[in-house]
Amino acid sequence: MSKNSKVLNLKDKISGNEVDLSLSNLTEVPVRELALFTKATVVDLSCNNITSLPPEFCNLTHLVKVDLSKNQLTCLPDDLGNLASLQHLDLYNNKLSVLPVSFSHLRSLKWLDLKDNPLEAVLAKAAGDCLDEKQCKQCATQVLQHMRGLQAEVDRVREKRLLREKELERKREVKQREREAREKEARKREKAEEKEKRRKEYNAQMAAVAAREQQKKKSEEKKKKNGLAADKKAAVETSPKPQRSLIGLMFKLLLLLLLGLAGVAAACRLTDLQKEAACVPVNVAVDDGLSWAKEQEGVIRQLVQNLSSAAKEFLESTQATKN
Repeated sequence: MSKNSKVLNLKDKISGNEVDLSLSNLTEVPVRELALFTKATVVDLSCNNITSLPPEFCNLTHLVKVDLSKNQLTCLPDDLGNLASLQHLDLYNNKLSVLPVSFSHLRSLKWLDLKDNPLEAVLAKAAGDCLDEKQCKQCATQVLQHMRGLQAEVDRVREKRLLREKELERKREVKQREREAREKEARKREKAEEKEKRRKEYNAQMAAVAAREQQKKKSEEKKKKNGLAADKKAAVETSPKPQRSLIGLMFKLLLLLLLGLAGVAAACRLTDLQKEAACVPVNVAVDDGLSWAKEQEGVIRQLVQNLSSAAKEFLESTQATKN
């Protein structure tokens, strides 16, 4: 019988709520077809060549009784515990050594047969002999209790693993925060150093500008001083020297002459020399001059004023020359 013909004849295998697929030479379970008949809660798959159950088998949550005895099963799917309605499970004469941990979730299970399987020692002890109805019920109770212990241990291990992972994650987060804090501090320090560097550069630039301004100011002051000194020197050098005018020279000569004549006249008139022959013409000239002077009093007065003015100008020019 081909696979297609078995699918087509699945309805012929259903009687009420039972599906009898025993002795059908099956190597796999027709899960997709069984899922279509949710009213078929009892499935007999005994005496076939089934080596494993597909994961989809665990979705047949309407199953209440399953007979998988006398097959070649070496393992059961991990999610077998999803069959919450399963009450009767026959696994007699297979090749099972362990059961999935989720087996402990089969809370409705009342009957179980695990005879003639190469079970691990602890599991075999919990399963017992299963020689009659009572022992098979005890097998279900004891195996569920054993699997719940394994489930608790698995949960503890998982919890420890989760706690360890959580602790590792916490440590990673702490290290990450510390690294971020260090990086933030390093960035902050770099910014502060960069700011300090810019501040020093700015201060250096301002100091250079101030130095240049100061130097410029000093240079300008020096140039100004030098300019004033040069101007003063130039003024001194270029100041015109008083020129001796011809009138001044003549005035000096006339003054010397007059002084000489006055001296001679005084000597000849006031001293014993007046009786000398040389002084006679002098005295006569003096007497004539005095007579003429009386007659020319106004002219003489003007002449004296002119002589005084000329003498004053002569003294002022002489003083200026000395300065």
